Amino acid sequence: MKQVTHFHPALRALHWLMAAAIIAMLFIGVAMVSTVSSLHALLVAIHKPLGVAILLLVVVRLWLRFTTPTPPLPASLPPLQKMMARLSHALLYTLMLAQPLIGWAMLSAAGYPVSLGPDFLLPAIAPINNTLYALLRPLHTWVALLLFATVMLHLAAALLHGLLLRDGVFSSMAGFKRRR
Repeated sequence: MKQVTHFHPALRALHWLMAAAIIAMLFIGVAMVSTVSSLHALLVAIHKPLGVAILLLVVVRLWLRFTTPTPPLPASLPPLQKMMARLSHALLYTLMLAQPLIGWAMLSAAGYPVSLGPDFLLPAIAPINNTLYALLRPLHTWVALLLFATVMLHLAAALLHGLLLRDGVFSSMAGFKRRR
């Protein structure tokens, strides 16, 4: 079987779509909790369906990730860095799954519906419970901060591989062939 040098095109498209959605979501979340203006309702109206969209996209992305061939990490990468790359990707996927689920459970525990439009409400995934809400609310914030930090480390590693090492790691997801 021929070794692949790039991720599947659908996986690359999902990667960049989700990168934009997650970065937007992090900024929307910060703006949402720090404003009491008339924008708050609009931000909440964007935040909930975007969170659900990210959850659905990460499920599709995980399915693609495990059903399509992926390029290997460069042989020049030390074993510790290879292990860190795998662990950081596992953490990113875990956080991308956990964060919207925590948000959904938090809203369910508070008795607030997750609406994807005027006629489409998602079912509650947690019972109405103030104690549970009081646990999930700060957890949603802490997971967001951890996701932000992990995304920034991922970006730093991508830039290291793309600009300094030029070892094909960045181009395997960017979709272009690297020059020798």
